[in-house]
Amino acid sequence: MSDFPEVAARLVRAIEDWPEAGVTFRDITPLLAAPEGLRAPVDALVDAARAFGPLDVVAGVEARGFLLAPLIAEALGIGLVPVRKAGKLPARTLAENYSLEYGEAVVEIHADAVTEGARVLLVDDVLATGGTLAASRRLFERAGAEVAGGLFLIELPALGGRDALGDLALTALLEY
Repeated sequence: MSDFPEVAARLVRAIEDWPEAGVTFRDITPLLAAPEGLRAPVDALVDAARAFGPLDVVAGVEARGFLLAPLIAEALGIGLVPVRKAGKLPARTLAENYSLEYGEAVVEIHADAVTEGARVLLVDDVLATGGTLAASRRLFERAGAEVAGGLFLIELPALGGRDALGDLALTALLEY
């Protein structure tokens, strides 16, 4: 997994009480801004993605999943599908409501984003409560795809995200 854990320890910062009181936000922007900070996690994520077996697309979950998923998809030579917040996609969509640690939200994919039986890897920066990923999984399953698993830079185990995702295979590079 290269030197990713050491690089991340230096460059991922904790921001207390953001976006609201009681939430500790793990900010990956300093990690991505440093050349070694970008290369190390991408290499580690691509290696981890290969362990999910053959994949057809990588799904980047808004918003920071958008930063990582294209790099993984390109390295694997497969397609990319964005999972967007409601109202951001121009064609017909499938939508799912979900709860997160500080509110409610809706995510969408284009209704024709994947073909029947496509194997999809969901990618986001952080696994917290699992709400966003569970909604994303439901979207792709409704579209007829097989969700191979979820891949993250960081997992916050105290928030119970794995419990919300049942039997879905999950890989996180770091835990906080």
